[in-house]
Amino acid sequence: MAQSDETDKKQAAAAEVRPPRRMERPKKKRKPAPKSAPKPNKVAEGDDAKLRPAAAIVPPQAVAGRALTLVVAIMSFLACLTVGAVSVVWEAADAWQNDLVREITIQIRPTEGVDMLREIDKAVALAQEFPGIDSVRAMSDAETKELLEPWLGEGLQLDGLPVPRLIQITVGDPAALDLAQLRLMVSETVTGASVDDHSIWTSRLSAMAGAVVVGGFAIMVLVLGSMVLSVVFATQAAMAGNKDVVSVLHFVGAEDGFIAREFQRHFLVLGLKGGVSGGVAAILSFLLIDLFTRQSSGQAGTDQVSALFGGVSVSLPGYFGVFAVVFLVAILTALTSGLAVKAHLAKVD
Repeated sequence: MAQSDETDKKQAAAAEVRPPRRMERPKKKRKPAPKSAPKPNKVAEGDDAKLRPAAAIVPPQAVAGRALTLVVAIMSFLACLTVGAVSVVWEAADAWQNDLVREITIQIRPTEGVDMLREIDKAVALAQEFPGIDSVRAMSDAETKELLEPWLGEGLQLDGLPVPRLIQITVGDPAALDLAQLRLMVSETVTGASVDDHSIWTSRLSAMAGAVVVGGFAIMVLVLGSMVLSVVFATQAAMAGNKDVVSVLHFVGAEDGFIAREFQRHFLVLGLKGGVSGGVAAILSFLLIDLFTRQSSGQAGTDQVSALFGGVSVSLPGYFGVFAVVFLVAILTALTSGLAVKAHLAKVD
């Protein structure tokens, strides 16, 4: 009991010494903080950056690029015109050769004391017996006069002139006709007769057509060579204008193939634009020339051209050649630019 009384006295003394508690102030209500704007989504920004197209190394709207497009268009136009002209001449020569192969002429020269009409009948009957021949026809005096009028004038009298008579033979199957046997039989049976198979003219036409094709090929090589040189100069100009960008890319480790592909892509687009423009201009020129020759038929110059080449119109193979030239121009432009870039970067190394 004594211990509990002492404990109570100590607690009372401690309570007297402890200072009184301060009255707590009422807490003020804090105003709600304004809602901040939502932070941008970093992932979304990264996706937008991926979708954003990267800047091209070569500026697409450079003055040199527009000039090169015009040069490529002109070269493509000239190459397509060459292809069209070669196709027209080749088809005309092929038609001439087919006509000459299917026609044979028997010429009977007048001989003193020989009945010309009898020899003509003998030659016609002999030619009709050979297989492969469709028709045999002796030209009349009027037709012979028409053939000679451009050289000897009008009003000819064939009786007083030693004019040979002609027999026109149309061949249906050249392979079935034995031309050597026909020539031998005619020379032995008909007096003063000879067979002309127009082989001289056929060989000359073949030589002319081959020369035209070779000349057209040479012109195309020259035109495309000039275009390649223009692309090389334009590529060097683009490299010089973007020297800092190319150098930085090269020295930070970009491969030469990557830089070359950038230039190839740029010049491929230029080549396609120029090639398509030149090809379309050439096709329009072909159509206009064909329309002009049709409308001006009956005039002396047009009739001479039509007699020489037939209808001056480009056939389907000629148009396919135009498309091939456009494709070739685009590919050459891209390949030339890529090789020029690689050669330049090799010098930098």
